[in-house]
Formats: sequence, structure tokens, C-alpha cells
Amino acid sequence: MAPSHALKCCTRALNWVPVLFINLVVGWSYYAYVVELCVYTIPNNAERISYLVIFHIFLAMFIWSYWKTIWSRPASPSKAFGLPRAEKELYEREERAEMQQEILKKVARNLPVYTRTAGGAIRYCDHCQVVKPDRCHHCSTCEMCVLKMDHHCPWVNNCVGFSNYKYFVLFLAYASLYCVVICATVMQYFIKFWTKQLPDTHAKFHILFLFFVAALFFISILSLLSYHLWLVGKNRTTIEAFRGPVFANGPDKNGFSLGFSRNAAEVFGDQGKYWMIPVFSSLGDGHSFVTRLVHIDPEQANSVLQQNGKSPADGEANTCVLGNNIQRATDNSKEKSDGGQIASVTIESEP
Repeated sequence: MAPSHALKCCTRALNWVPVLFINLVVGWSYYAYVVELCVYTIPNNAERISYLVIFHIFLAMFIWSYWKTIWSRPASPSKAFGLPRAEKELYEREERAEMQQEILKKVARNLPVYTRTAGGAIRYCDHCQVVKPDRCHHCSTCEMCVLKMDHHCPWVNNCVGFSNYKYFVLFLAYASLYCVVICATVMQYFIKFWTKQLPDTHAKFHILFLFFVAALFFISILSLLSYHLWLVGKNRTTIEAFRGPVFANGPDKNGFSLGFSRNAAEVFGDQGKYWMIPVFSSLGDGHSFVTRLVHIDPEQANSVLQQNGKSPADGEANTCVLGNNIQRATDNSKEKSDGGQIASVTIESEP
């Protein structure tokens, strides 16, 4: 037990090395920009002050979003997704996989769970002992199930998921802008040092190296930011981009996509004034999500449409905004029907 515990402690300590590296680079860039550039190199006070103000604004937003990404604890499934005591005892005693699935199906009927494994089984985490909500995955590094898990990021030593995905995207955005500000303001002095227009001083190395480092970081961060903005527009996680979620009608990478504006609002919120600020404004609770495509029995579709204030005669079934209650009815109707007619109802079609 002792060696295993010591190994875990060492692993956890080593996980902070990338975070320490980032902070050291940012700390050095602060010294190089503020002291070597603004204090020792720039002769004009107006230029110096304007550079310092702009630099500190973007630095503050970058650090704020970065540390919010690091210290936001990943959201995990609520107790409602755990097995009740009776079902849990039955599940643990049962050795046959098919009977275990029957127990899980019984529990899942009362939960907003509509995605399945590739084999069509209920997604259950034996480690956390919970039925996995849609888009939830178990992180072996954090040793927990994470709601709407995107990936585990070593640069923040944390899982990026429902609770901090907005912070992560803002961190990438402000890190890119931070690098842009450095490159744009340092460039003229970089050129002057490079062409010998300025004398060789102790500031030369810092300014030349600062420009190169900022440019390299900008290129790498911009590519990652572009990818995640594309994911936001498609309402996908990194995991779903590689392996589409499996619904009752099969895998569908666009299953959660509701159109660009609604996809963006799901991450950043429905109030634009909070979009660029690292405060939580994402929509929903991370346990259930509206889906783009569901298959339900025609009679079930008519009743649900009427409950939502629409009549089937309106001819608008293909654009009705459907909540997760529809899919709960879907699963129940599927279990009761034997090859009956199936209707397709979509929220919004993907281009």
C-alpha cells in the first residue's frame, strides 16, 4: 500500500510540471516586456504607458481564464445516476452480463440517458458505480466521471469538461491575443536590434527571444483555438469528434448539434455580455442535452407536439424544438412496440 500511495503522490506532483513550465514562461515574458522593453528600451513615455496598459489588460484576462480552467473542479454525475441500493446489490451479485444490462435498463428508464455503447448497451462506470449521463466519460487521470468531458489537458493539469470548457476556450483566445500584443509591439524593436540600429545591451537577448517565443506560441495556440471553435460550432467534444455518440438509430457525430448560434450559446451562454468574461454562463446542468435527431412513434410525436403547444396539423414537426422528455418517451415507446412505424423528428438540419 505504501509504495502505491507514494507513487500516486509522485505522479500527482509530476502532473504539475507542465503548469509550472507555462507559469515560468509567462513570468519571464512579463519581465522581458515590462522591464527590458518598456523600462530600458522604449524612450517615449506615451508609447511606454500605452504599451503597458494594453499588455496588462490582456495579461490579466489570460491569467484569469487560465487559472479558472485549472481550479474549476470537473463536474461529476449527481447521486441520481447511481444505482439504488436494491438494484446495486442485484447488479453486484449477478454474473451474467445480459442480466446486468437488464438491471441497468430498468434504472436508466427514469434517467435522461439516450446514448449507448457501440454495442448498444447502457453506459455504466464500474469504477464510479454510476450510469453515465450523455457525453460523460471516465477520466483515468482524475479517477472520476466527468460531465461532457472533452479531454484531459496536461497544460492545466485538469479535465476539460462541462464545468470549465468555456474557461478553456477563453484561455486559448486570450493566450493568442497576449502573444499578438507582444509580437505587434515588440516587432519594431526586434528589427532595430536585428539590423544593429540599436546598441547591443542586456535587453537585446530578451527582446529577440521574446519575439520568437511569442510567435511560436501564437502559431501553436491559434491552431488549437481554431479547432475548438470549430467544435463549439458543431456542438461536439474532442471525444465525439473522433468517436460519434451512439443513439438508438446508430452513431451520429451531429446528434447534439442545434445550429451554430444555439451551439455557441450552449457553451458561452445566452447573454452576450458574459461571453468574453471567465465566469460560468454555460447552459444546462451537464446531465442532459437536447438532441438534433430522435426517432419516436407517430402517436407519441403527436402527443408531445400538442404538449409543446403545436398541432400536428401545423406541418412543423420537423422544426419543433424537442427536449429530453421526448426521448424518454421514445425509449419507452420502443420497448413497447414491435417493429411499428417509426417517425423521424429533427430540431434543425445540419448543412
